[in-house]
Amino acid sequence: MSNVVIITGGDRGIGKAIAKRFAKEKYFVIITYNANKEEAEKTLNELKKLGAEKAYSFKLDVSNEGEVKAFSEEVKKITDHVNTLVNNAGIISYTPFEQLTLEEWNKIISVDLTGVFLVTRYLLDLLKKADWASIVNISSIAGQTGSVYGGIPYVAAKAGVIGLTKRLSNELAKYGIRVNAVAPSFVETDLVAEFLKDENKKKSIIELHPLKILLKPEDIAEAVYFFSDPTLSRGVTGQVLGINAGRYT
Repeated sequence: MSNVVIITGGDRGIGKAIAKRFAKEKYFVIITYNANKEEAEKTLNELKKLGAEKAYSFKLDVSNEGEVKAFSEEVKKITDHVNTLVNNAGIISYTPFEQLTLEEWNKIISVDLTGVFLVTRYLLDLLKKADWASIVNISSIAGQTGSVYGGIPYVAAKAGVIGLTKRLSNELAKYGIRVNAVAPSFVETDLVAEFLKDENKKKSIIELHPLKILLKPEDIAEAVYFFSDPTLSRGVTGQVLGINAGRYT
């Protein structure tokens, strides 16, 4: 039986690094993307070259229940089980609280928190059918500390993901499904490449972290793979692993 992994937002950045990590282990990899089909196709080619048994991509708005339900039905056409679900898709905003609108609040919460609920809910049957299964949710240091990485709705959503992870780990333990979360600090991805071109800004980010390094997507991918693997972490569930280069504030 193939090992199957689904990564939402797996076409770029952290999600892409996660997908590549599983491809190296010969997984059947399914990624979702929100808008850039060309980028998703490029990622699929890379996954196949790395050794993925199979690789598929699907366009998906994780905040849209109809789309998530349709996505789950499409997945059922190509596999009868899922071993690992990585809830990675997310968006961010930095609007100060006094300028924040309900529309922006709802948008961030719907993707970053409700999206985790919807995707997990509709894929649960496939997870239950696997010989072993694991869910890994991508939270953030912002959800642990209320740090400056993201505005109020982003912080609230990522804190919510941690709460969801802990409670869900308890409810799904009866099926042998483990549920954990990874909480990264600032990660060097293509999304912040322009920001990091400013050497002063780059230095200021590095100085915030005791290890004096910039985290890379691959750092997060290794943690996700650890939580997924039934040999490496068979007794681990309900945990939140901070990948933060020593920063806790």
